[in-house]
Order: sequence, then structure tokens, then C-alpha cells
Amino acid sequence: MNTVKVRNLELGSGIPAVCIPNVGKTKEEILSLTEQYKSMSMDLMEWRVDWFEAVEDTQAVLDVLSGVREKLGDTPLLFTFRTKKEGGVHEMDTAAYVSLNKAVAATGLADLIDVEIFTGDEIVSDLISAIHASGTKVVASNHDFDKTPAKSDIVYRLRKMQDMGADIPKIAVMPKSKKDVLTLLAATEEMASDYADRPIITMSMSGLGSISRLSCEVFGSCLTFGSGSMASAPGQIGAEELRQVLTSVHNALGV
Repeated sequence: MNTVKVRNLELGSGIPAVCIPNVGKTKEEILSLTEQYKSMSMDLMEWRVDWFEAVEDTQAVLDVLSGVREKLGDTPLLFTFRTKKEGGVHEMDTAAYVSLNKAVAATGLADLIDVEIFTGDEIVSDLISAIHASGTKVVASNHDFDKTPAKSDIVYRLRKMQDMGADIPKIAVMPKSKKDVLTLLAATEEMASDYADRPIITMSMSGLGSISRLSCEVFGSCLTFGSGSMASAPGQIGAEELRQVLTSVHNALGV
């Protein structure tokens, strides 16, 4: 499997990366949290821009992005507008969503940009091409807050992301039972072992699925999200505690 390099971080090799989501609502809060998270166990930061109160103002977004980039220094940045249908907090039409992501890509200030794979194939292909043209990498994503799909469906979604040119496919699903968590882990292992030629990110959400965030290296997921002062999804574990467990698991694996 190929790895993906973003600045000083190599995804898909060694201990899974810890990403802290920044869900600040104002410019001041976003920049303050960025400063705070830099001193924590964080390999990269995700800016969840759908939480930003002025997200409809592209210039305001770019202004904050510039400040975030300056504070992060060489720490990689994942830029994410999560749509409401996939668990986000702000409603935005597709044209505005595409325009915002293209504008951010053009600045070169984000290292990775999240693209929701079920936005429409033509739209997604165009957006991935535009982001790649700017030299930025793509995390293609899908979030199912209602259920855990069948293993074959999870693998299908991840393969679709890979086939459409995403640098890193990502899926998050909601478990209703322990068996659902096992389904997500089995799908992760199958994708990583049989189909993936690049790193993947998978997780089972909620407290029930938290084991997927801790055992990700065992099954083939390259990154896990840990909370800083605020979580962005159910089941996130504090970044410091997460780092300790990931390190323990890695050492136990002896790889």
C-alpha cells in the first residue's frame, strides 16, 4: 500500500495519526483552539468550517484559514465542510459547497480537503480534479448516522472513493449493536487487505464503536479523530488518552 505524505506527516505508516477537530464558532474561538491544540497530542488538525458562524462569507473563511495556517506552522490541516445530511451543523446548497472548497483549494493553505463522495459523481469528479490541480490532497468521505451498512456496502463505498481518485477514502457509520462494530472492523480489514492501494480511514461512531478508534492500526485504518476541548462526533476520545492507547497497541503488535 502506498502512503500519503502531507508536510511532515506520513499517513498509512506506523502508529495511526491523531486528528483533532476544531469546531470553534467565531474567528477568535477558532484561532484560540488552534493555539491550544498545537500543544496537545495532535498530528494534524481538522477545521470543521460548518461550525463557523460566518461560513457563508467565503472571504471571512479565507481570512480565518490564513490565521489558522499561520498558527499551525508545519502541522497539517484538513479542511472540512460537513453537510447537514452527513452530520454537519449548517445547511449549504451544493453550488456554494463546491465554490467554497474550490476557493480554499486555490489558496494552497489547506493540506487536505474533505469531499463527500455522494454529492454527485460529476460534481465530485470536477471538485477532486480542481483540488488536485492546486496541489492539495483529497479525503473522500461518507457518514451514516442512522446505521451500519452491510460489510459489502462499506467496502463498495470505500472502493468507489478510491476509484474516483481520492487520496484517502474515509467512512464513519453508526452501530446499533456489537455486531455492527464487528461489521465495520471486518470491512476495514477486507478493504485494507484486498483492495486498497492507499491509506483509508474508518470508524464506528458512539461509545459502542469507540473500540474502532483504538484498534484502527490492527484492522487497517490510518487515522483516528480525538477530541480537544470539544468533540465533533459521538464516541470521540480525548486526544491525549487516544495517543497513549494507540502507542500501546502499536508496541504490542511489534511492527
